[in-house]
Amino acid sequence: MSPLFLLVPILFPVLGAFLLFFLHWKEDRKREIYLETVVLFTSLFVWILMFTVQKSSAVLFSFTGGFSISLKLDGMAMLFAGLVSLMWPFVMLYAFAYMENAGAKNRFFIFYVMTYGVTLGVAFSANITTLYTFIEMLTLVTIPLVCHYGNHDSMYAGRKYAAYTILGTGLAFFAVIMTTVYGASGSFLYGGSLLGGHHTHLMELAFLAGFFGFGVKAAVFPFYGWLPTASVAPTPVTALLHAVAVVNSGVFAVARLSWYLFGPDFLKGTQAIRIALVTVVFHMAFAAAMALKERHFKRRLAFSTVSNLSYMLFGILLMTPEGLTAGLLHMVFHGIIKMSLFLCAGAFMHMTGNEYIYQVNGVGRKMPKTFVLYTLAALSLTGVPLFCGFVSKYQLVMAGIGSGSRGGIAGVFSLILSAFLCAMYTLTVSVRAFFPMEETDRYADRPEVRDPGIRMLFPIALFGILNLLLGVWPQPLILFLQRIAAGQL
Repeated sequence: MSPLFLLVPILFPVLGAFLLFFLHWKEDRKREIYLETVVLFTSLFVWILMFTVQKSSAVLFSFTGGFSISLKLDGMAMLFAGLVSLMWPFVMLYAFAYMENAGAKNRFFIFYVMTYGVTLGVAFSANITTLYTFIEMLTLVTIPLVCHYGNHDSMYAGRKYAAYTILGTGLAFFAVIMTTVYGASGSFLYGGSLLGGHHTHLMELAFLAGFFGFGVKAAVFPFYGWLPTASVAPTPVTALLHAVAVVNSGVFAVARLSWYLFGPDFLKGTQAIRIALVTVVFHMAFAAAMALKERHFKRRLAFSTVSNLSYMLFGILLMTPEGLTAGLLHMVFHGIIKMSLFLCAGAFMHMTGNEYIYQVNGVGRKMPKTFVLYTLAALSLTGVPLFCGFVSKYQLVMAGIGSGSRGGIAGVFSLILSAFLCAMYTLTVSVRAFFPMEETDRYADRPEVRDPGIRMLFPIALFGILNLLLGVWPQPLILFLQRIAAGQL
């Protein structure tokens, strides 16, 4: 099948969502069936393409000087598109229940489904110009989601998100120009696509500009502030912002920049890679400490996401196949874990009307299913064996030690410290929920508080099952990622 067919799963959800402007259904059920059908068909087509499409690139539009919009399916694209396409249909079910009594639902779901198509565009990008274009489109379609409630906090979060991403746009654009001019038109080729004749120090500066520019989406230090602030958005939005679409697009872009544009042969031993590595090593522990300090439920999980994004970038920036494997593995597993945690937090907020950690006291007795699943995800994120989080953290530790570099060893110590802090900021919530101190149970006299319905609980349970399954049987995924890291896919 021609790689031009990669355009179908990008356009289908965008056009399907756009039609909602003209389809004015009075019943929510009709809209929900329509949207779930659009998302399911998109996911199905993604998986068909992964097994049938040719591994060459397709040029959709060519500019001057080698700049072009092109699509390609390689191992990295398969990983990111596969992760997104598996999660989106189930989170849609959760979103239908969560937004049941919300206003402006038509507008919300238009941008929510459009985001799916744009995220697939990021995954299928064949060069840095295309990646840059879709990442900027991702900003445009997610700003209305962050601002959805329209109150002061939502509008402030949207403005802050826009300001940070505009800064990232300017930095990343320098990397786009330099890698297109001094590379094979900015094409993604395993091991790097830079050509001779470039100024080494200028290209190192271009790498740092691209790292921090694209890294804004991955909440890299010091540009992380937008992510906790954006937690005011509806939970289905924050789950995708913090677990799949936006933040993972940033990690994905840095992986492309490091391994498919500049390459390990160019970056190893340079001052640029040292600066990037020191940044993420520091940020692992710093963001974990900020999470421990935070008292708002979703903001605490947001700072946790910031810390774990640095885990992924740490593995990628080691510039070893083992590090790349570990970084990508944590990207997948963190997506599963954090999706479960955010959906549990959203269920708590939806069913109780409360938002803060101290308001969790005793709720586990009223919402046992939700908080058992939350606890399983918290144990995984901490790195307890038999859960998938342990597998990816173990791989990161071994990659850091195996790198033999001071940055790698420092990263291992930072990772262990942040894992300890993670246990404190996640599991204390479970303790509060199930074992409140005397006279602090807030829900003893609230019979209306209960676990959410099946549409909200089913996605949480599904991610909980994946958390356990991939914790005891991760080998097929690890082998797949090892092939990507070796340049075989």
